[in-house]
Amino acid sequence: MIFQDFQPIAAIATTPAGINQLQPLLQNHTVTLWIPASLVSPTSSFPPSLPRPLPYPGSLKDQIAALWTSHRSFIFCLATGAVVRLIAPLLQDKSSDPAVIVVDESGEFVISLCGGHQGGADQLARLVALQLGMTPVITGAAHRIKVPGIDVLGIPFGWQKGDGDWTGVSAAIARQEPVEVIQEAGSTLWQKPLPEGHPFEWVEPATGHRSRGTGNGGWGTGARIWISPALGELDTRQQTASIQHPAPSPTANRPPIPEVHWHPRVLWVGIGCERGSSKRLIEHAVREVLRSQQLSEQAIAGVATIDLKADERGLVEYCRDRNLPCRYFPAALLRTIVTPNPSAIVEAEVGTPSVAEAAALAGASLTAAALTLSADPFQPPLLRVPKQIIRLDGEPGAVTIAVAQSPQEYTGRIGKLWLVGTGPGQLDQMTPAAQTAIAQADLVIGYSLYLDLIRPLLRPGQIVEASSITQERQRAERAIALANWGLTVAVVSSGDCGIYGMAGLVFEQLQAQGWDGHQPEVQVFPGITALQAAASRVGAPLMHDFCAISLSDLLTPWEVIEKRLMAAAQADFVVALYNPRSQTRTRQIEMAQKIFLDCRAAGTPVAIVRSAYRADEQITLTTLAEFLTVPIDMLTIVLIGNQSSRFHANWFVTPRGYLGFERPVS
Repeated sequence: MIFQDFQPIAAIATTPAGINQLQPLLQNHTVTLWIPASLVSPTSSFPPSLPRPLPYPGSLKDQIAALWTSHRSFIFCLATGAVVRLIAPLLQDKSSDPAVIVVDESGEFVISLCGGHQGGADQLARLVALQLGMTPVITGAAHRIKVPGIDVLGIPFGWQKGDGDWTGVSAAIARQEPVEVIQEAGSTLWQKPLPEGHPFEWVEPATGHRSRGTGNGGWGTGARIWISPALGELDTRQQTASIQHPAPSPTANRPPIPEVHWHPRVLWVGIGCERGSSKRLIEHAVREVLRSQQLSEQAIAGVATIDLKADERGLVEYCRDRNLPCRYFPAALLRTIVTPNPSAIVEAEVGTPSVAEAAALAGASLTAAALTLSADPFQPPLLRVPKQIIRLDGEPGAVTIAVAQSPQEYTGRIGKLWLVGTGPGQLDQMTPAAQTAIAQADLVIGYSLYLDLIRPLLRPGQIVEASSITQERQRAERAIALANWGLTVAVVSSGDCGIYGMAGLVFEQLQAQGWDGHQPEVQVFPGITALQAAASRVGAPLMHDFCAISLSDLLTPWEVIEKRLMAAAQADFVVALYNPRSQTRTRQIEMAQKIFLDCRAAGTPVAIVRSAYRADEQITLTTLAEFLTVPIDMLTIVLIGNQSSRFHANWFVTPRGYLGFERPVS
C-alpha cells in the first residue's frame, strides 16, 4: 500500500550485487525486478519467498524502451551515467516522464535522478532509502529550502493544474524571490508546514491586503500563484479579479511575472434536463455556462441532480467519461432548499420548484457538512451561477445549469489511515515499513512528544498536527475526518499502536461512524512495544508467561483493574505495569504493590525502566518490597518477576522452565 502511488514499478539490476541490493523491495510484490537473461540459469538461487526476477533477452536499452510508457517508476541499480544515457532518448516532458531513481550498488545512496516532483522520484527515493537503510540524495531547490514543489502542491487535495509558467515560478521560488499567493478557494493546510524564511506572501482576494510570511522582502514580486476555481488566462483574471494592487513601485514596468494556476475542485454543477438530452448537449451547456462566468471546468467537483434523472443516458455518459461523481437527490429534499429562481412549472412536473439550483447547493452542502476539518463555524455553499437554460442547434432537448461553490474541495481520492507504532523512540528501533509509512503520508498526527522523536523522517511540505497527551479521541476523530476527505493520514503511537495505543480508539470511532471496512483504507504498522523495549534493557524477564496491565482508570474502572492485578499475582505471571503513576493518580501503584506482596516474596525481582532507548533513559533493578522508593511516572514501565525470576550480574532473568521444571527430551 505504501508504494501504491508509484506503481507499476520496474527495477533493473545487471549484476548479482545489484540483484541483492534490490531484492528487499520485492517482499510486498510491489516491484518487478528485471535482470539480464545471462544471470538466470538452472543453478541460479533466488529466495523462494520472493517473486523471481524476470529475464530480458535483448539489450537493456531495448528493454527500457519497451517498459517506458507502461510504468510510472523505474529503480536502477547501476552506474548513474549509464542510466542517463539509457533514458535520455526517452525523456519528453517533466509533466509526463516517469520517476527515475538510482540505487548505489555499494548500498549507501539512493539518487533521485529524473521526475523529482511530478513524477514522484524525490519521494520514491526517500521511501526506498528507508526500506534499504540508505541515504536519499535529492538535489532540487524545493528540497533545499524545505517547501513543497509548486507543481505538486495541490495533489493531496485533488487540485487540478491549470495554465501557467511552472518553470518560471519554480525558478523564482528557488531564488527565494517574493511570490504572491492569491487563494480564493481550497484548503490552506499546505501553508501550515512552511518554514521560516519561505518566499510566499498572501494577497487577500477581496481586499488586496497583503501579509508577508517571513520571506525575503523588498525585492518586488518574482512570481504569482493563483488558487482559484476561475479560469487561468491572465487577461481574464485581471478583468474579473477584485484585487487592488498597490501604487506603482520602481519595478512596476518590469515584464509580466510568471504565474501558475491551481484549481481546487469546489464547483458542483446542478443539472436539470429534458428527457433524452444528449451527452453532447450537456457538455456544451456546462462548458458555455462556466466560460461565461470565467470559471474553469477543472474546478468541477461533481454533478448533482434529481433522482428521477439517475437513468438519463446523456447525463450518465457525461459523468462517466469525465470521471465525475453524480449525486442524486429526492424531490422531497430539494424542495426544502431555498433558491432564487423557483418554478411552479418544474414543481408540477417533478415535485420540487427547483432542480438545478437546489441540487447544486445540496451537492456542495453534502461535501462541506460531511467534513469536520476545522473548528470554524460551518460555512454554507455559495450559489455561484444561478440557473441558465441552454439549447444547441441540431440537438433535441434543453439543459438547465446552475453552479454552487462548496467551502471544501472534493479530492477525488480514497483516503488511507495508517496506524503506526514508532517503537521506543530511536529511529533505528522502528521497522522500515513504519518509517516509510510516516515519510509517505500526506499528514502525520500524534502526541507532540512522539512527533518530536520522529521529526527526521518528515519531509518538506508534509503536514504535521501535534496535540497533548490527553487528546487521543480528538486525534482519532480528526484523522478519520481527514482520511474520509481523501488524505493519507499516519496516526502515530509510541511502542506498538495496537497495545495501549491509538489503533483501538481509531477502530472504535470508525465502527461508531458505520465504516464499511474499505473506505478509508486502514493499515496497521506494528512497533516494538514498551514492555519489549524495557525487557530488552534489563535482560530476559519475559521468558515465561507474562501479561500487561494498565493502572490508568480513565477508561477502565479501578475495580476491574484490581481484579486483574489479583488474578495475575495469584497465577504467578510476570507482569508489566503500564501507566503506573500520573501527577493526579498516585495511589494505584501502591495498591498494586500490596496485592503482589500478598502473593509473592518481598525479594521478587522488579525492574523500573523509564524512557527506554531515549536520551533520558533511567533503569533501576530493585525488589517488590522496595520499588516504590524509585521515581515512577507515566513514561515508566514496571516489570514484576514471578517465583522463578532472579537477578544475576545486574541482569533480570526469568528461566524458560517454571520453578526448575523442564520436560525431558524424548
